Amino acid sequence: MRIVRDLPALRAELAKLGPLALVPTMGALHEGHLSLLGIARRQAPAVAASIFVNPLQFGPQEDLSRYPRDEAGDLAKLEAAGCDLAWLPSVEVMYPPEGATAIEVGGPSEGWEGDARPGHFRGVATVCAKLFHQTGAAVALFGEKDWQQLQVIRRMVRDLDMPLRIQGCPTVREADGLALSSRNRFLSAADRAQAPALHAALRHVAAELAAGVPAGAAIATAKAGLAQEGFAVDYLALVEAETLREVSTLPGRLIAAARLGSVRLLDNIAAA
Repeated sequence: MRIVRDLPALRAELAKLGPLALVPTMGALHEGHLSLLGIARRQAPAVAASIFVNPLQFGPQEDLSRYPRDEAGDLAKLEAAGCDLAWLPSVEVMYPPEGATAIEVGGPSEGWEGDARPGHFRGVATVCAKLFHQTGAAVALFGEKDWQQLQVIRRMVRDLDMPLRIQGCPTVREADGLALSSRNRFLSAADRAQAPALHAALRHVAAELAAGVPAGAAIATAKAGLAQEGFAVDYLALVEAETLREVSTLPGRLIAAARLGSVRLLDNIAAA
């Protein structure tokens, strides 16, 4: 596996590789990331992964320094997974001091995470656009756990006529239903035992909607139940899958964000 940290070295390695599938990450890799690498291997002759903790997508009240980092462990996992190229730019390489450009995506970035984390999707769109141009990837793979992020990236790629395909991949879960996330390591033992209730609530709402229960009633009951179980719910909603506009009838996507202790959990499922 080639490991590169600056743009001249990246370009030199890319010239040797041919069509590329890219898995963008912020490191702290888990089985969800590794599943993306496995899928990527079937999409292109070469696979690259980026590791970059993107400061632009962290708000002023969010602790960038607390985000988990394990470069040596991440590189070992990438190599074991058959990754061909690891792209590890520094902040100075990704965002030179003279830089003056950012990308703002409307539409699916509005509401939900866009309201909870102002500026977050501007940071996501900007770094992804740079990664796509830097690597010249033919396809980039993202997990469906961050559903709104996936739709924002798809919209940016369509609107800017970027010559690559964005592939969403199923959320990887623990046996009890908890969606894998790098931040799960910060859950206390008690909160970890409680955390699967978020996914269970989404599944229960989906079943009620399929049985004809009005969306407002089903969602209100689920929110109340989660609050009783110790969750601080930011939102739980039925939305149109691509636009993220709230809807009251099926089909749609159930999305949720809730804080449990010090950890903010995100999850979503299809509802049909």
